[in-house]
Amino acid sequence: MNKPILFSIDDDPQVLRAIGRDLKTQYADDYKIISTTSAKEALEVLVDLKNTGDVVAMFLVDQRMPEMEGVDFLQSAIRIYPDAKRVLLTAYSDTVAAIKAINNVQLDYYLTKPWNPPEEKLYPVINDLLDDWKGHYKPDFRGIKLIGYQFSPKSHEIKDYLAGNLIPYAWYDIETNPEGKRLLEINQLSTGDLPLIIYEDGHCAGKPTIRQIAEKIGLSLQIKNEVYDVVIIGAGPAGLAAAVYGSSEGLKTLLVERRAPGGQAGTSSRIENYLGFPSGLSGADLTRRAISQAKRLGAEFLSPTEVKDIRQKDGYKTIVLDDGPEIISRSVVITTGVDYRKLEVEGVDRFTGAGVYYGAAMTEASACKGKEVFVTGGGNSAGQAAMYLSKFASRVHIVIRRENLIPTMSAYLINQIESTPNIELIPCTEIQEALGGENLEQLVLRNIRNGEQKTFDAGALYIFIGAKPFTDWIQLDIIKNDKEFIETGRNLTAYDTFKSIWKKDRDPYLLETSCPGIFAAGDVRAGAMNRVASAVGEGSMAISFVHKYLAEI
Repeated sequence: MNKPILFSIDDDPQVLRAIGRDLKTQYADDYKIISTTSAKEALEVLVDLKNTGDVVAMFLVDQRMPEMEGVDFLQSAIRIYPDAKRVLLTAYSDTVAAIKAINNVQLDYYLTKPWNPPEEKLYPVINDLLDDWKGHYKPDFRGIKLIGYQFSPKSHEIKDYLAGNLIPYAWYDIETNPEGKRLLEINQLSTGDLPLIIYEDGHCAGKPTIRQIAEKIGLSLQIKNEVYDVVIIGAGPAGLAAAVYGSSEGLKTLLVERRAPGGQAGTSSRIENYLGFPSGLSGADLTRRAISQAKRLGAEFLSPTEVKDIRQKDGYKTIVLDDGPEIISRSVVITTGVDYRKLEVEGVDRFTGAGVYYGAAMTEASACKGKEVFVTGGGNSAGQAAMYLSKFASRVHIVIRRENLIPTMSAYLINQIESTPNIELIPCTEIQEALGGENLEQLVLRNIRNGEQKTFDAGALYIFIGAKPFTDWIQLDIIKNDKEFIETGRNLTAYDTFKSIWKKDRDPYLLETSCPGIFAAGDVRAGAMNRVASAVGEGSMAISFVHKYLAEI
């Protein structure tokens, strides 16, 4: 972190040089010394310092300045840095004003000019005040700051994007965190500008789009090659594995992701059955390792960018983006995975992002502290979310339509849930309605055996009710089954339309779609195992078939 700041202001350049010299002589090793003759300029600088996460330990301010008196400056400055120590530099005739300032701005000390020798009249005072400041000092967060309302869908979208891309940030709820209100005030903005993001360089942006954020933090990269050997669409475990193997084997590889790397696995709080990690690891940790490995090996990563179509011509594939240039590739691997199915219940759409969340257990978990929360779904994702949420919530209720979790959840997770005292299973039950004002407040549950309904207070609802493949965007003649999963390999021969589409003399490779040179891997593929390990295996295997295909053309 940067050194704390000792900030001196005096309109007399000679006095300012003297105080600056004495401060640097004694404190330059541990503190940064900033001096200015302009009180107004100092206030402008303080806003920039606050936005970038720098901290002021002490103000040393002249009382008699033409732009504003020292006490008036301190009244403005302490709104930005309320914990900084305050020292007033006074002439003998200003002592009355200094004494008054003790009450008005909680002045810590006033120094009468001159203070020679500093070893007797300056340093002992400063040392004592700095020792007291250090005893209570808590470092400010240096990085992206996000200010908004807890139950704002737009705030949730930004939090989810930053968390999904492993970007550290500090969250300030405008309704409960005084620091959030202070940041809004000092930047002369209003609640109408929320959510507000303050970047590490101090730049502020109200209501930013995800694309604007990506461009600012350097995630939205430019396309470097005119033609790629393979473009991978989707950065879940299968896509990340394909990127690692494609780039490591010398292919010009581009990975395109519409939101954040990791897919559904990336939001998992704990994956405990992945080979080689006996203590388990989080989805975010697995994603971080994989994306770092792919980039180190030479893969390019384009995000957040959505693909809206693939076109074929003369053996080349043209990837059409929602905006920006088209991408030319010799082959494509589709690894777009699945989305959580929507819960079609009254009130759920209204509160999505404001107490109702699809996945995203880690993003909003800290806001559930001391609350009753509900998880609906009986798969491993739901179980992992419940275990994670139990560390924050007073109680976690798992709502399922079945009698128990045995048919749908791994045994190790069931055992963990049963041994966690603040997790309760509510079987044979479905959510009937979501209620609340501006955010979710209650849930109506219905017992499917007897029809009995009960209303519960609910701080949040996390939905994990199965998944549907993300294939709506595909306009090309790629054969999908009745559930919209992509068919590959031998399974394609069961479709009457296959013969009219397939123009090769050979049969499709194992992971190849009905369009030669376009492959599918991971959960988006019909017949996939829906496990992280199998997705990683398919992603790496897809690259071996890419090599075979490229050898043909």
